[in-house]
Amino acid sequence: MKKKKVYISLYVLVPLIYTGIAILGVILTYQLFHSQDHFGRKDIINLLYIIMIISILAVSTSFILLRLLLNPLVNFFNKAQKMPVIAKTQKDEQNNISGDPSRMNEFFENVTTVLGKVEAEELFPDIVGSSTSMRNIFTQILKVAPTDSTVLISGESGTGKELIASSIHEHSERKDKPFIKINCVAIPEGLLESELFGHEKGSFTGATEQKKGKFEIANGGTVFLDEIGDMPLNTQAKLLRVLQEKEFERVGGTKMIKVDIRFIAATNKNLQDMIKHGSFREDLYFRLNVFSINIPPLRERKEDIILLANHFMKSLPVKLRLSNSALKGIIDYSWPGNVRELKNVLEQASILNEDGIIKPQHMPVLAEKSFQEMAGTDDGTMHLDEKLNLMEKEMIMEALRKAGGIQVKAAGILGINQRSLWHRIKKLQIDVNGIKNLQ
Repeated sequence: MKKKKVYISLYVLVPLIYTGIAILGVILTYQLFHSQDHFGRKDIINLLYIIMIISILAVSTSFILLRLLLNPLVNFFNKAQKMPVIAKTQKDEQNNISGDPSRMNEFFENVTTVLGKVEAEELFPDIVGSSTSMRNIFTQILKVAPTDSTVLISGESGTGKELIASSIHEHSERKDKPFIKINCVAIPEGLLESELFGHEKGSFTGATEQKKGKFEIANGGTVFLDEIGDMPLNTQAKLLRVLQEKEFERVGGTKMIKVDIRFIAATNKNLQDMIKHGSFREDLYFRLNVFSINIPPLRERKEDIILLANHFMKSLPVKLRLSNSALKGIIDYSWPGNVRELKNVLEQASILNEDGIIKPQHMPVLAEKSFQEMAGTDDGTMHLDEKLNLMEKEMIMEALRKAGGIQVKAAGILGINQRSLWHRIKKLQIDVNGIKNLQ
């Protein structure tokens, strides 16, 4: 049988505490001035009168102070709960701060989380992600963007490094200047220097006219060097000079060209390992790595998967929704191709499905690896804590889906109290809003 909780209002609790302290103080003070030998009936009556007066004053004063201090807080709490953005997380809860003081901390944590997500959506509309790790990256962007420091963005392929670079430029003082993107692996080695530095007429076969390079075009703005780990060594040396001296020569030219450029580089490779093997210059690495941003893979921020899935499905030509089993599948899958792979899988599923509902069979990549994913690592092992956390997360998500995202109902299904469920949701980083949106 579930225990019923009884909450004492602060309007009762605080006056009682202050009155008790005041009465205790009166009794102790009275005893200091009246010895037990002379403590008669008249003294007891006087003491009772004093206690009565002190009690009335204490209750009145504490009640007035509470109204002055707590009322604005309670009004804010009640109004905030009615706001749609807060109601999404607490629409199933009828709480009042004065009735349940322990809810205050939980409520303000929810408000802080919601405000953080709203800020992220407002400042970074092109980046989908509300996980703690992504909000930390947003904070890093806002810190480094106003500076001219060189930024090195690292992360696996498909994590969205270009979006992060673009956001840094958009929040910088150079946002009205050019943002030039250069993919170092997409340009043939023989043409890379010409693309970067430009060339003079007749400098090589086919150079029929003078051409400005990307660096010259980007003057005053930002250059994004994607896949910097694939840049040839001889070009790395010339890039280092541009970073240090802010000048270069066109291919076949003799005139120095001065530029004012902010550089952002990105890589999915381990540049430090490349330095050890002699395939990347150490001095260039330190010059690029003034400020580093590491984007975690999608498997380490699973709470963003539902948000991303919703975002991609909205852009598809047909209206779709994920079945419960498909939802579980995309959350459990490790996504080696990260965000790019998720987008491609959903596009594929939109073609294969027939009734507007995406099911696991519409996503062959999930069906192929589902057994391995659930079994654990490649060697079939998984730590006990990892298994328990995975099982707990699956049970909670299934209960939330059955309850339509309403935490009170989900807690009842699981046979635990609502506070315990809230803490588990927070610990396991479960996106309750995403589950509600998919209903």
